[in-house]
Amino acid sequence: MESSELHEEMSNKQVILRNFVVSGSPKESDMFLRTGTAKLKVPEGSENAVLLKNLYLSCDPTMGIRMRNMKVPGSALLFESGSPIRGYGVARVLDSGNPNFKKGDLVWGLTTWEEYSLITAPQILFRIEHADVPLSYYTGLLGMPGLTAYIGFFEICTPKKGETVFISAASGAVGQLVGQFAKLLGCYVVGTAGSKEKVNLLKSKFGFDEAFNYKDEPDLVAAIKGCFPEGIDIYFDNVGGKMLDAVLLNMKIRGRIAACGMISQYNHDQPDGVHNLMNIVLKSLRMEGFLTSDLFHLYPKFLELLLPQIREGKVNYVEDISYGLESGPRALVGLFSGQNVGKKVVAVAHE
Repeated sequence: MESSELHEEMSNKQVILRNFVVSGSPKESDMFLRTGTAKLKVPEGSENAVLLKNLYLSCDPTMGIRMRNMKVPGSALLFESGSPIRGYGVARVLDSGNPNFKKGDLVWGLTTWEEYSLITAPQILFRIEHADVPLSYYTGLLGMPGLTAYIGFFEICTPKKGETVFISAASGAVGQLVGQFAKLLGCYVVGTAGSKEKVNLLKSKFGFDEAFNYKDEPDLVAAIKGCFPEGIDIYFDNVGGKMLDAVLLNMKIRGRIAACGMISQYNHDQPDGVHNLMNIVLKSLRMEGFLTSDLFHLYPKFLELLLPQIREGKVNYVEDISYGLESGPRALVGLFSGQNVGKKVVAVAHE
């Protein structure tokens, strides 16, 4: 710990939600930076609390939902106007009243967007046991997005070798890992992204068999059909809307769809309609949504699969890091216009 942290009280920068977004996409002006103070000790009587020094913060699309005051299961995930926004991050424990954590532990899980966070109910906080990989990976590859990719692909879609797999928002933190899981299993994999740079990344870095820029395709149904002339076995949906509607026409009999996210719809006052749902009946499709926060018990199983592949160089990963808490609002808002290339992370402090 730095010597300055030995003082009882420190200044504490925070990213505050000014007010809930009423319509449209979140803007930087919906948040502001405030400097308060933090006592570097768990208050007496807070037996379960943990005091954290935040190192990395994760920018995740679902944070946009909570900025619109849409109800997401789990009170710990909800935002409050006038308070620091909440999200996943990596931190070091400075003090603890919780027997599961001790001073000096590295952890990942749910925290608040500030330099120091007092977490009074650390149910979604996990000690980092494997620090031989970059700590920032626990905001994505080895954190909530990575677990999301694992659950959606393996637990929901039950893939088989040789099947055809289509992934939307494929260059993001979840999509890039789903594609690599599918390739390691021997599947044919195609992804979509929103720029030439991202499409090239999918093919050159992550090993996708094919990829295309959906913004360049006037007919999504035809573009998907060109990649999958015999149809799609598995669709990993991060987008929803028109992309989902086009995919439904291209699914194979008894195909599976993991409804992971619908980022194209998060900021719409009136969501796009989906018109081809009858294909779920006609093709005996299975479409299932899931919340990773309900399935954290699968995390050890996920680590057992992924850690060896990372260490052996079988899995690639791309991060897009912004530095300093003051860069947080711009980094988060940039998600909704596709400005990030790879997993968007805010580095708050040195490890």
